[in-house]
Amino acid sequence: MKETATSCTVVGALIVTIMFAATFTVPGGNYERTAYPKFLDGKTFMLFIISDAISLFSSTTSVLMFLGILTSTYAEDDFLKSLAKKLMIGLGKLFLSIAAMMISFCAAVSMMLDDKKSWVAFLIISLGTIPVTLFVLMQFPLLIEIYLSTYGPNILNRKPSS
Repeated sequence: MKETATSCTVVGALIVTIMFAATFTVPGGNYERTAYPKFLDGKTFMLFIISDAISLFSSTTSVLMFLGILTSTYAEDDFLKSLAKKLMIGLGKLFLSIAAMMISFCAAVSMMLDDKKSWVAFLIISLGTIPVTLFVLMQFPLLIEIYLSTYGPNILNRKPSS
């Protein structure tokens, strides 16, 4: 659990850093006179900003959950509920932040390429689903296992058979 929390903390911190920087270096740049983003009125720009914010806030939440695991006293009671709950929330929020980050990236590509090279945009957006899918395939079984071991039936709370 500690190794998972450590590696996920690093990933979450990297996502926080990237998404924070992406907020201020928007695709297409800003107008010099007003400093407003050039694509401010577009729907794709709103998708970019919203997905960027979702990714930033959910990865921050995941980092805080993983830090809660790393700074835990690792008492016996912590393993029964607290640490498992933090790990489930952390993994869920990390998944959400990766998915939102890829949506933000795809929105930026779509804004930059517009209708000029639609096949390139389609190819890049299609490739953007690969990291999200890989993360789900690798981490979802762990999430299910933790959920079942925490909230599912176990030997301590089974009802005696008659």
